Amino acid sequence: MTGKTIRMRRIFDQGTGKTVIVPMDHGISLGPVKGIEDIRSTVDKLAEGGASAIVIHKGLVPFAGPSVGSRLGLIVHISASTSMSPDPNLKVLVARADDAAALGADAVSIHCNLGGDDEDRMVADFGSVADRCRELGMPLLAMCYPRGKNVKSAFDVEAVKHCARLSAELGADVVKTSYTGSIDTFKQVVKGTPIPVVIAGGPKMGSDAELLTMVSEAMTAGAKGVSIGRNVFQHDDVVGITKAIRKVVFDGMPPGEAYRR
Repeated sequence: MTGKTIRMRRIFDQGTGKTVIVPMDHGISLGPVKGIEDIRSTVDKLAEGGASAIVIHKGLVPFAGPSVGSRLGLIVHISASTSMSPDPNLKVLVARADDAAALGADAVSIHCNLGGDDEDRMVADFGSVADRCRELGMPLLAMCYPRGKNVKSAFDVEAVKHCARLSAELGADVVKTSYTGSIDTFKQVVKGTPIPVVIAGGPKMGSDAELLTMVSEAMTAGAKGVSIGRNVFQHDDVVGITKAIRKVVFDGMPPGEAYRR
């Protein structure tokens, strides 16, 4: 597991074991939305703000700029769907772990949704990718959510716990999932899986205070960091919000003090 250990050090701070990841894989699902039209410019802002790593698809790696690999860890996302699909929740593989390794990635990311008609396909892909990542010494980040016709609430603690545990059972090294809305319920999610848990940011939030409060609560519950995309790269002050999230994640700074301090 030496390869995984070395690569994980480029994503998680060695002193605290925490991370601030910014996923920017939205171009396939949503198109060139605000914040990712000029990928290199935004990547440089994230590096200036102190993000730990970014998540992008294979085709954008050559355009991300020199901040990747020098100031930012690289996680290559290998599954996708589009918002125009009859079922956007069905994620299919669009690359291999070997492709990510050839691009110099520090980790691979895969998306798996539970609760829909095609859950079995995504779970099978997840298991196969995890096996190959283990062979390559490549860490695997699982984006795993309860989404589908059998899911009553995407934030139900039992469903989110199941996603987190499944990710560990299939061989992921880190799981990204939804925050369940309270410290007490999210403690259950963290307790239920042996691998680090990071929270998703979801759709654009109404205020910085709302975002930073969610981050603070998740960290209090035992999360090891965040993997927040649109609420960071679509922010009017990408550098400032990234710095603020860092202060909450790494320093435990109260949300009200973190932004613009």
